[in-house]
Formats: sequence, structure tokens, C-alpha cells
Amino acid sequence: MQRIILLLSLCMIFSLIGCTKSESPKISSTATEKKPAPEISVQSITNGTPLKLSELKGKVVMLNFWATWCPPCREEIPSMMKLNTFMAGKPFQMVAVSIDEGGKPAIEAFFKETGFSLPTYQDGTGVASKAYGVTGVPETFIIDKQGILVKKVIGGAAWDSPEVVAFLEDLMK
Repeated sequence: MQRIILLLSLCMIFSLIGCTKSESPKISSTATEKKPAPEISVQSITNGTPLKLSELKGKVVMLNFWATWCPPCREEIPSMMKLNTFMAGKPFQMVAVSIDEGGKPAIEAFFKETGFSLPTYQDGTGVASKAYGVTGVPETFIIDKQGILVKKVIGGAAWDSPEVVAFLEDLMK
């Protein structure tokens, strides 16, 4: 319970200081330190199947940590949906990891209420978010085809912007 209160507080602070959906996110092809992405295993809310990050080598991965109660998370979901549709059939995998303590029922209720849909996984134990050092939501990690962490984006973004699409397509080459 303390963790959820802390994360809610951080999300509210980020919203107040302007860490919300950006029209032109600052995403570049260089990262200060390129290192292997930490291995995690998360569970699909669709069918309960576990997903290991290492199974996605050969694809560019957008690993997004979010929560249903987070306003910037809610704002960026439509652009994430558009990006996911645009990237269909390409070596790309979106992994939206919910940190909601309510688990699958809370996430499903949110999607039913909003009409949103994402390839969503659960981090009910907090192991995945801890492995990535997540301090608030949304936080997104871009991982290249070799499994190397190349970018971290704190706060919401317009994921369907031409700059983001170009950045991701360049990583897919």
C-alpha cells in the first residue's frame, strides 16, 4: 500500500511539473550508457502466459511501465495504440507493464471503461519495475534488437510522432 501511495504521489508531482504527453519527445539514437537490458518475466493479462524479455531478441522492444490511475499514462495510451498498429508486422514488440496493485481485474475494467487496448502484462510483485529502477510512471525503455537498452524516457510522450517512428525504424535496420 505504501508503494502505491508513493507512486501515486510521484505521478501527481510529475503531472504538476509538466511531465505529461509531449508533442515532440526528445528521443535520440544515443544513450549515455548502453548496457544489456535487465531480464524480466511478466505475465500477460490476456492469457496469463509469461513473457521473458530475452525471448524478444531480434525485435526492437518498447517496454512501458504504467498504471491505470496515472493521468500522463492515460494521455499517452492512444499514441501507443497508434504506434503499435503502425508497427504491426515489423520486428517490433510493445510490452506495456502495469504496476496496478488491483492486477488483471483493475486493468480489464480500465480497458473496458476507456475502450483502450494494449499488449499488457502485469508486474504484480514489483520485480520487473525494480529491475529497471522505475521511480514513477510512465517510464519507457527502448531496447534494440540485440537486447541493449538504448533509451529511457521519463513521463508521457506522443509515441506516434514522426520522430519516434523514425527513431524506432532506424533501430530495426
